[in-house]
Amino acid sequence: MKHIKHLLLAFALLAPFFTQAQVSEDDELQLIQAEFGMDKKKLIDAYMDLPESVSPSFWTIYQAYEEDRKAIARERIMLMEEYLEKYEALDEETADDLAKRTLQNTLKRDKLHASYYKKFKKATSAIDAAKFLQLDDYIHSTIRSAMQEELPFIGEIR
Repeated sequence: MKHIKHLLLAFALLAPFFTQAQVSEDDELQLIQAEFGMDKKKLIDAYMDLPESVSPSFWTIYQAYEEDRKAIARERIMLMEEYLEKYEALDEETADDLAKRTLQNTLKRDKLHASYYKKFKKATSAIDAAKFLQLDDYIHSTIRSAMQEELPFIGEIR
């Protein structure tokens, strides 16, 4: 429970970044990935509480995971930005394209989790690998939810 409180505090501190509609794509990427990346790593370290015998292996895999995850997150943010740019004149073709690309992005993230679960499990244990994925999924689901709340629904009246 203590770890969840730390996590919620981090989200509270970052909430203003998600609600600024005029933040540029580069600014948003830096805020989410640079600022939150440090907080995220500290939260993961505290939550995982890994023994020293597996900690170095875990963090080596984690660094590779974060690089791969960041590329997928950048793509997701760019899709959201594109949606906001095209929202006013959204037509069938554009909506279809954005929806398909968003689904592909979600599949990439799921495949990333499946791939890295195996790596984390081999380096630590099934419990530790599942623990990491559960926390990581929680963190990113919360971020995505906060960002989604700022996006207008298709056909929403302003």
